[in-house]
Amino acid sequence: MNNALKIDFVSDVVCPWCAIGLAGLNIALERLAPETHVDFTVHPFELNPGMPAAGQEQLEHITEKYGITADQARINREQIRARAAAVGFTMNRDDASRVYNTFDAHRLLAWAKEANAQATLKLVLLKAYFTDGKNIADRNVLAELARQAGLDGAEADEVLASDRFVQEVKEEETLWAQRGISGVPAVIVNDRYLISGGQSPEVFEEQLRAILASDERE
Repeated sequence: MNNALKIDFVSDVVCPWCAIGLAGLNIALERLAPETHVDFTVHPFELNPGMPAAGQEQLEHITEKYGITADQARINREQIRARAAAVGFTMNRDDASRVYNTFDAHRLLAWAKEANAQATLKLVLLKAYFTDGKNIADRNVLAELARQAGLDGAEADEVLASDRFVQEVKEEETLWAQRGISGVPAVIVNDRYLISGGQSPEVFEEQLRAILASDERE
């Protein structure tokens, strides 16, 4: 059986289903290891590109953006919390939690690719936002999170203070939009197969095994 998977993970740092999907995907990949080689790359998608630096309270944001009531938003949040817990991810969100701009976080992830540290930094960012309630639009916070991911904090500061990776992130966002990605998470496997949404580990495993088998037949 072909044992190589090229995975492009298109997502946003403030997307709860992206956190759930990544956790589920990682569990599935662990089940496929060690016989499967995985080439994993993170790509940017901004759910709220116009979000100001100060952010917006989550309840206000969700009710305004999706046109639902506060009670509906709270029910959805608890359902998401339960789905996250099922894959070992802790979400500590409430009405007063804030939604932040993620452009700088995506720039930091683009930089982390140079050190082959995207996957680690992505997990650190998701935990910082959803579990610890950190302001991931704050460049000082981002630099500290880079350090936690094993990256050079001083260089992270320099990247964030500059315009490095601004154009790269914008071009990537445009590229994936042109390829038809309008919602996240989007998991593109071997440049051919799309798995959408925050799927369970079982669904990811089933689909990845099917892809491996299909590519082997070809």
